Amino acid sequence: MNLTEAPWTPVCELVADVVDRHESHPDMAHTGLSDAATTPTVGLRYATAHLAALRAAAAVLAARATPTPGARRAAPTSVWVLLPQVAPELADWAATFADTTTKRAAAEAGIPRVVTAAEADDMVRTAGMFVDVVETVLGIRGDR
Repeated sequence: MNLTEAPWTPVCELVADVVDRHESHPDMAHTGLSDAATTPTVGLRYATAHLAALRAAAAVLAARATPTPGARRAAPTSVWVLLPQVAPELADWAATFADTTTKRAAAEAGIPRVVTAAEADDMVRTAGMFVDVVETVLGIRGDR
């Protein structure tokens, strides 16, 4: 399967989809991790794992961010920039994923050889650890 033919949801739609029930995001993150772990295409595996981490970060924002009444809506900001503001304990994780956003976008776009199999496997593991940490931080750690 060509990455451009994959059923992708643009990142802006994922972030815009943040709902009041933050518990659904870790479930979606776990689904993404499962999909990533079984995807044979290296770039798709990397991008899918990264997006699973994005969903977990969105859960933290949904749970902890509080809009300022009457404030004007600012320009779109990266989840990885916002995350340390609402969860300082996740700042290192946010930096890790922020540093890999460009590579994820390139992999998602189908650019060949942008990631290696080892990098994709590392992203699946790293995203999995992050999802576990997020569940603990949110107090929704379940048996999966």
